[in-house]
Amino acid sequence: MSFNRADQQRKLNDTFDICIIGGGASGAGVALDATLRGYKVLLLEKGDFASQTSSKSTKLVHGGVRYLEQAVRNVDWHQFKMVYKALHERKILLKNAPHLAHPLGLLTPCYTRWERWYYRLGMWLYDKISGSTNLQSSRGLSKKEIQAEFPSIESHHLRGGVLYYDGQLNDARYALAILKEAERLGACILNYASLNSFELGTKSLKIKKVVFSDLISGESFTIPVKAVVNATGPFTDKIRTLANPRLKPRMKVSRGAHIVLPAEFWQGETALLIPKTDDGRVIFVIPWREYVLVGTTDDPDTLSETPVILEAEKEYLISYFNRYSVKKAAQADISATFVGQRPLLQVQLDSAMNTDTKSLVRDHEVEVDGRSKLVSIMGGKWTTYRVMASDTMDVLERDVLNAAVTPCLTKDHALVPASSVLLPEDLSSDIRTHLTELYGPAAGEVYAYGSQRLLEGQPYLLGELSYLKEHEMAITWDDVLVRRWGIGLRDEAMAKHLKAIKKEAFAS
Repeated sequence: MSFNRADQQRKLNDTFDICIIGGGASGAGVALDATLRGYKVLLLEKGDFASQTSSKSTKLVHGGVRYLEQAVRNVDWHQFKMVYKALHERKILLKNAPHLAHPLGLLTPCYTRWERWYYRLGMWLYDKISGSTNLQSSRGLSKKEIQAEFPSIESHHLRGGVLYYDGQLNDARYALAILKEAERLGACILNYASLNSFELGTKSLKIKKVVFSDLISGESFTIPVKAVVNATGPFTDKIRTLANPRLKPRMKVSRGAHIVLPAEFWQGETALLIPKTDDGRVIFVIPWREYVLVGTTDDPDTLSETPVILEAEKEYLISYFNRYSVKKAAQADISATFVGQRPLLQVQLDSAMNTDTKSLVRDHEVEVDGRSKLVSIMGGKWTTYRVMASDTMDVLERDVLNAAVTPCLTKDHALVPASSVLLPEDLSSDIRTHLTELYGPAAGEVYAYGSQRLLEGQPYLLGELSYLKEHEMAITWDDVLVRRWGIGLRDEAMAKHLKAIKKEAFAS
């Protein structure tokens, strides 16, 4: 079968052990882990895969430099363990889908001798914690070295800096790759499938069936399952109370606001970490597929399915970008904006000194509701998605299925199988880069669907649209432009133009 909705709907006649609600990083990770452990899996996503938090990240695979700083300052072993765990996951994430994730150099500028010593020591510790999984060793730089190697940074008052390494990923496509691999191994994966209710046992009140609607056809389904995993990120509480109205809310959200500028405003492949702002936040300036992403996180927010950037946030990010960039930008230069909401645990807020979400750990917790036996994976971040899935399955097997815990097999499992269909050797370099970066070993299969450009001067192909419908479950233009290609998050005008010239490709 192929990864399209028609083929997945045929699988609904099967029996299932586990139903996963949520098709972002967490749900995808659990689906693959559970399938590799031998379970029959059904995954339901209300919208498109990774359409919420998991496609609106800062695109980093990182241990968390700021969390390490807090761990040392506060002598906080919990935060240290979280950083350790994330640092040791980075290399695994990069290894299992190398076309979707790669090392990224980040420069931290320093303006005093104290800062040079402080950040150099911090990055040295960051390297040491990584151990054998370190991507590349950090190094201190003088002002002259920065001016020579990184001409985009404003060097006025600069005393030096520290260059360290984390990773960068195509978040939406990485989630899709995990889901496609889970499906290839036997899972049933459906987008635009909205959970309506649970059917509970008459005595135990344990979840026995899931009831959901196909939002495309309008058809409803009732599926018996042995266990249910709630992997809905910021929306976790809604599913928890659907299973058991007596449960108290656990989740809070913080927002990550991002603006995107053309690459001309930040030359080179090295990112910038601005570790200290007037209000205590961290800002990243990150080269991102011929554009530059400027973003910050950890501002408290109200839960929303469609968060939008505020004018004040645009001004804030442009202002800080211009402090550090030689080439200055104005709001008119912004090519796109997006906001993602991060799931934070209420228990962390209760234990914090205040409600400032900058102080919270992005660690995760697996909860089992004693009545319904709903398993909820809460908190966490992209970098640790695989550990989150493993912990979820361990708890599910032990506390819900009352079975022996089986080994997690995802650590060394490549996400995109090799293909015998190769790209032609004389292919234009921009198309080759586009196809290999997005599809990896499957690039030749995609190209076989047609070589005609959708728009002159752009690498997007008309034949890709058929491939995305048949093999990547794309239903709407936004599925393609925002998540399969990502151009909608980088250049809104270009996305609208692509949509307009081929508007008949999707009915919606």
